[in-house]
Amino acid sequence: MPLDTEISRVAIRDYKSIATCDVDLGPLTFLVGPNGSGKSNFLDALRFVADSLNHSVEQAIRDRGGINDVRRRSEGRPRHFAIKLEFRRPAVAGSFAFEIGDRAGGGFTIKRETCEISFGGPGKPRKAVYEAERGKVVRMESSFLGAAEVPNSTDRFLLSSLSALPDFRPAWQAFAPMGFYRLNPDKIRDLQSPESGDILTRDGSNAAAVLANLAKHHEDVKARVEEFLAMVAPGTLRVMQKTLGPKETLEFEQAVTGANRSRRFLAANMSDGTLGALGILLALFQSPNGGKRVSLIGVEEPETALHPAAAAVLLDALLEASQRRQVIVTSHSPDLLDSRDLPADAILAVSAEDGTTSIAPIGPSERSVIKRRLKTPGEMLRNNQLTPDLKRVPSPARMRLFQE
Repeated sequence: MPLDTEISRVAIRDYKSIATCDVDLGPLTFLVGPNGSGKSNFLDALRFVADSLNHSVEQAIRDRGGINDVRRRSEGRPRHFAIKLEFRRPAVAGSFAFEIGDRAGGGFTIKRETCEISFGGPGKPRKAVYEAERGKVVRMESSFLGAAEVPNSTDRFLLSSLSALPDFRPAWQAFAPMGFYRLNPDKIRDLQSPESGDILTRDGSNAAAVLANLAKHHEDVKARVEEFLAMVAPGTLRVMQKTLGPKETLEFEQAVTGANRSRRFLAANMSDGTLGALGILLALFQSPNGGKRVSLIGVEEPETALHPAAAAVLLDALLEASQRRQVIVTSHSPDLLDSRDLPADAILAVSAEDGTTSIAPIGPSERSVIKRRLKTPGEMLRNNQLTPDLKRVPSPARMRLFQE
C-alpha cells in the first residue's frame, strides 16, 4: 500500500558532524552504525526542519545551542550549512532546500531558500516555484500571488508563511508533521497532565493521553498495540488511561501465575522495558489518520531496555507501522536486524572518522549477500560487514543542493 506522503531524498551539507550526505529513503529505513558515529545527527537534521517550520528557525537554532553548535565542527569550520528534502505523494512531488549562514555576533541568516512543487494527475500538469536570497524573493511562480506580495524575512522560512496556499502546502504537509522520539521510561512512568493526546511528545510524557485518544477513536489500533505489547511483556492483557485527581497515568492489567484473576498495576510499578516498549508502539501507531497525522516517525535506539528476544516483535511492529507512515530507526542492535525478509534497500550504514560522519547505502557485495538471503543484516552487523559505500558519499566539491 503506497504511503500518502514519502520523503524520498535527504541531502545534507555541513550539519553537525555530517560534511556531505545524499541518500534515498523508503517506507522503513534503518540507520546502522556504532555509538557516536552520527546517526542521531541525521535524525536531528530532519527534526531541525520540522522544528523550524512548526516554530521558527531562530528557536530551532537556539534549542541546539546556537549556530556554532549546528554547523559542522572541523578545522576551517564552514560558515554555512544546508539541507534539501524531496518528497512524493500521489500526483504531487516536490523539494524544499535552504542554506543558513552565521552572522557577526553569533547570529544567523537564511542565505537561500527554494521550494518547487510539481502537480500531475488529471488535467494539465503545472508547477509552483519560489526562490529567495537573504530574505528577498527573486523568483515566484504561483497561481495565487507574485513575488512583491511576499514579505521579506531573513530569520523565518518562507514556506511557513506560504503553507496556507494550495501551491506550497504539500511541501509543508510533507516536512512539518514529522515526529522524532527518544523515549524516557521515567517520563512515561510519571503522573501526567491531561491533554488531547493527538501527538506523542518526544520523551513519551503524554503517553496516557495518546492511549486514551486511541481507545476513544481507534479501538482496533489500540488492540493492535496491546497485542504487540503482550508479546514483549508476556501476561499483559490490557493497558488503559487512569485518572488520579488532576493527573493521569497508565494502568496495566496482567495475568498472574497461579491466580484466578488478573491484577492491575500502575505505571509506577512497571519495568523500564515494558514502559519503553509501550512508548515505541504508541509512537509508531499514534494518530492513524486525521488532521494531525504524523507523516514520518524517527525513533532512536528502540531496542534499548528491551530483552533481545523481543527484537523480532519490535521489527514486526516497525514493518507494520511503515505501511501506514514512513519510519526511520537508528540502531546498533544485530538482534533487531536478524530477519531475512529485511531488504538491503532499507539499510543506511553510518561510520565516523576523525569526527566526520559518513552515511550511505551498503556496498554492492553486501547488498548481494542480503538479497540472495545468504545472511541476515543482523549477522552481517555482528561481523562488522555493514559499512557505508564511501563511493556513494558525495565530495564537497560535487555537492549541489541548488540549481546554479
